[in-house]
Amino acid sequence: MRELLDLLASGAPGERLGRPAAGARAAGAGPREQAAVDEATRVAHDIHRTLTQHRRREAELAALFDTAGDLAALRDLDAVLRAIVHRARTLLGTDLAYLTLHDPAAGDTYMRVTDGSVSATFQQLRLGMGEGLGGLVAQTARPYASTDYRDDHRFLHTGAIDEGVREEGLRGILGVPLRVGTRVIGVLFAADRTLRDFTPDAIALLSSLADHAAVAIDGARLLEETRSALVELNAANERARAHSEALRRAADAHDRLTDLVLRGGGIDDVAQEIAVLLGGGLAVHDADGAELARVGCDPVTPSPEGIDASRAGGRAVPADSTWICAVLAGSTLLGSLVLVGRPALTDADRRLFERAGLVTALLMLLRRSVAEAEDRVRGELLDDLLTTPAGRPDGHRDAGSLALRARRLGVDLFGRPHAVLVLDCETALRARLTGETTRRARRLGGLAGTHDGRPVLLVPEPEPGPLARELAGELTAAVGAPVTVGAGRSATGPDRLPDSHAEARRCLDALHALGRTGDGAGPGELGFLGVLLGDRTDVGGYVDSVLGPVLAYDRRRGTELVRTLDAYYGEGASLARAKEALHVHVNTVVQRLDRVAHLLGRDWNTPARSLEIQLALRLHRIGRGAPRP
Repeated sequence: MRELLDLLASGAPGERLGRPAAGARAAGAGPREQAAVDEATRVAHDIHRTLTQHRRREAELAALFDTAGDLAALRDLDAVLRAIVHRARTLLGTDLAYLTLHDPAAGDTYMRVTDGSVSATFQQLRLGMGEGLGGLVAQTARPYASTDYRDDHRFLHTGAIDEGVREEGLRGILGVPLRVGTRVIGVLFAADRTLRDFTPDAIALLSSLADHAAVAIDGARLLEETRSALVELNAANERARAHSEALRRAADAHDRLTDLVLRGGGIDDVAQEIAVLLGGGLAVHDADGAELARVGCDPVTPSPEGIDASRAGGRAVPADSTWICAVLAGSTLLGSLVLVGRPALTDADRRLFERAGLVTALLMLLRRSVAEAEDRVRGELLDDLLTTPAGRPDGHRDAGSLALRARRLGVDLFGRPHAVLVLDCETALRARLTGETTRRARRLGGLAGTHDGRPVLLVPEPEPGPLARELAGELTAAVGAPVTVGAGRSATGPDRLPDSHAEARRCLDALHALGRTGDGAGPGELGFLGVLLGDRTDVGGYVDSVLGPVLAYDRRRGTELVRTLDAYYGEGASLARAKEALHVHVNTVVQRLDRVAHLLGRDWNTPARSLEIQLALRLHRIGRGAPRP
């Protein structure tokens, strides 16, 4: 008995507890003594078994406490899951341990972490609720064990699950639920590749580990959600800070631009300010694409497609590595802003750029209003300068008052000679021509307006003929239709301007009569015709002296002798071509010319008389404003 107690006290293995009974039997102990020793040996085995269970339980509890401590120290969810699975495999001594988590969106569980797995198919398994051992655990929230899963028909076998289990080589499987309160968040498994009958102690041990694991998983999830919330909060704070900074910049820009406008700043000043605020180069153009201002960049042409896109959307748009903002007043295009050197704009900078477009539109409208008011004043002055006062046939006017009004507008009528030019085009395009003429007047330092129904230009120019020709070409291109420009002789002082205007009108009529519509000229460019058009020439008397009898004959008889003469000379003195132009028989042309010879004399077709007749015909046509037949 003493020997058995010593063995138990020393923690000797169970097989050594049988030695005292074997020694008593060898020593020849009697039946009663041998029976007592055998009974004591049986009791010793029971005590040894109980002590072993207690030691194992103590070890398991120590392991659980260690596991709880390890899990509590972990903060990363993936690290928590890997630690849980590895500890389950270690505590139960299985070939494999793994964990599945619930997927609320799909309504099933999926393989999240494995330890000891070698099959890729097994590692990617998904178990529907109620499918296989794990699906049944997730559905019922109860642990299940199988000594040999392959032949266990208590579970719903599926092709995918059986294929994964077979490829992994699993036989004995134990699964316990991971629960947080009454909610199952996953399943923890331990499995062997041989047959294994999992004892209640093993099931209890894995369940205890699962309980600790579920709390750790939920804690890690909450921590992760807290981290995500903190990240989102930081991002929101950063967005709020950026928004606040953008508002501050916008308010600052608004104050600076408002102050600039109130101080009378122009488009150049706005361009300079916006270029500094946005850190790029800026170009401002009007509706026709003419540059109004440019800061910090080379000349740039705004993209028509970009302007159309900005105009349609009312926003600044990127175009060809630049940003374009249409300058609008309602739906009317006033111009455009082009920002270079900033391929990408933040929302705040984009709104600031668009605000610059609004300020530019305001300045353009103000400038347009001022220009229109000034143009009205200039037009009224021009009308007064070109009009002879009623009741004063001598044309005498208050020249000093007119000169003073002109000087206030920057026009010195006495200091420099000025010329009057009269312009003409299709009636439907005259309003546009007037606008183009006004722009040219600003450039040339003169006045523009409308007088007697046609656009008129008064400019400081001693030789207006070349200027008339140049303006005819420019304005024809700008208007898109022929523009004819007649110029009068330059005059110094207001008194001669009405005569210059009348002379310009006669030159304009002469250009039309000569078939030079779309051209420009002054009296000097029309040769002797210009001399005849001068204000001191009796054009009517000259025409009567040369063509009087023919004109009188046509008036009395209703004939067309003058028209026949015009066609005859116009066709190079050819009877055949003249009859085609007149649409009559050649004999009719001959008869009419015989009548002309009778009225003007037989020498009417000599070179000298022919020149006089052709000149008189042109002057007569100019006087009537009639075209060549």
